[in-house]
Amino acid sequence: MSSSPPTDLAASRPARWNPAGWPLRTRLVAIMVGLLVLLGLVVGAAAEIYLHRTLYQQVDAKLIETNGRNRPPPLNGGGGYYRGDRPPPGSETGWIVLRLDTAGQVLGDGGIVRLSQSSEGYTDLGFSDLPGSTVAQLAAEVPDNRPRDLDLGGDLGDYRIVSSINATGGVSVTAIPLASTQATLLQVALVTGGAVLAALLIAGWAGAVIIRRTLQPLSRVAATATKVSELELDRGKVDLAQRVPAADTDPRTEVGAVGAALNRMLDHVGNALEARHASETQVRQFVADASHELRTPLAAIRGYAELSRRSRQPVPEEIGHVLRRVESEATRMTALVEDLLLLARLDAGRPLAHDPVDLTMLVVDAVSDAHAAGPRHDWQLDLPEEPVTITGDGQRLHQVLANLLANARTHTPEGTTVTVGVGQDGNTALLSVTDEGPGIPEELQPHIFERFARGDSSRSRAAGSTGLGLSIVHAVVTAHGGTVSMHSAPGRTEFIVRLPMTASVAKQPEFVTR
Repeated sequence: MSSSPPTDLAASRPARWNPAGWPLRTRLVAIMVGLLVLLGLVVGAAAEIYLHRTLYQQVDAKLIETNGRNRPPPLNGGGGYYRGDRPPPGSETGWIVLRLDTAGQVLGDGGIVRLSQSSEGYTDLGFSDLPGSTVAQLAAEVPDNRPRDLDLGGDLGDYRIVSSINATGGVSVTAIPLASTQATLLQVALVTGGAVLAALLIAGWAGAVIIRRTLQPLSRVAATATKVSELELDRGKVDLAQRVPAADTDPRTEVGAVGAALNRMLDHVGNALEARHASETQVRQFVADASHELRTPLAAIRGYAELSRRSRQPVPEEIGHVLRRVESEATRMTALVEDLLLLARLDAGRPLAHDPVDLTMLVVDAVSDAHAAGPRHDWQLDLPEEPVTITGDGQRLHQVLANLLANARTHTPEGTTVTVGVGQDGNTALLSVTDEGPGIPEELQPHIFERFARGDSSRSRAAGSTGLGLSIVHAVVTAHGGTVSMHSAPGRTEFIVRLPMTASVAKQPEFVTR
């Protein structure tokens, strides 16, 4: 069962946040920033924990010391009451001091320590009353003389409290507010966090600059490889002059080792390309020379065969048939030699004529010739209202059309409709040859423009072709700076030639098979 469309769509999209697809520079900066973040968290957490422990130890020391002084006063006149109208020594404003009897009742004064003015005019520490619920909450604490945090709620907030049993059997309770301590911890955390963030920003920027400069040699090596990859290496003479600069080929560094290895590889590739070009040039020269030399003996053979048939002396029918076959094969071989010579000249870069060519009239003349050669085919024209004129070699372009039409006539049965069209797309002229034949076998389509590429001769009404017609089409069109493409399916085969409206010479043959 196929997956749902959203899943397929998500899988087809590149993972933007996948580090595996990030550039090396980005990954290095990310790793560095990540390590700095981890280091900042560890240092900040350690500092905060240490400060928390230190501040709380100081609070606990004050708390225990003050609570130890929080003792009931001596009996007052034998009345049996404990009285304490002043906080114990060491108390500070905002602290809570209580003395409880064994029943949990407050003895004497107690509550929140406040600064107050006495009747004599001087200021001293006194008490403010606590709500009954707060007193009950404090009285409920276990008197184990161990400091602990306690949230008293309301306007009081968090307190550090210690409760212990005094000498009279009652309970002494002392509590210190934690607001200032918690504020200090928060401020230190904010300052530390801000400092870490600022350090991350500075380190990230500096790291990016340093890494960018450090990786510039690698970028230059990649630029050299990119230039080489853009060269046309498949044919012709190749000037492989690109090399990694000497400054980036130091084998003691990783980038230098890569640069040196790339230069060695380019040297080997350059030598191989030169050897290949020399071999191709030799083969082309041989084909051109052989084709040129074969023209004379072939012409002589054809002449002697024709002369023998025109002799005044009667020629036996068997001998006449042999001479006709000799002349026919000589004519066929002459055409093959001419095709090979043309391809050799085009491969050698022989200049073509650059004259105005009316493609409309060229198509009309070519279709007229094709109609004479194949009268049983249905030839159709699709011409524009205005002529389409380009600059090129009219004779060679006529040969392109003749070969395309001969290909359609040879490989389609009688009665097949063949349509030849002319058009214009911007600054590009279009020639199309479409037939309604059986189509070209799929396995042959990728090789259709190669030399001596032939399908099964049984598809033809006559003998199989030499396999050079479409390669000549491709070579001539490419020499004009154009392209030729082909699309074939049973019932429709279409060749489209695209030619620039102005004179142009292509550097490399190119064709498209869709």
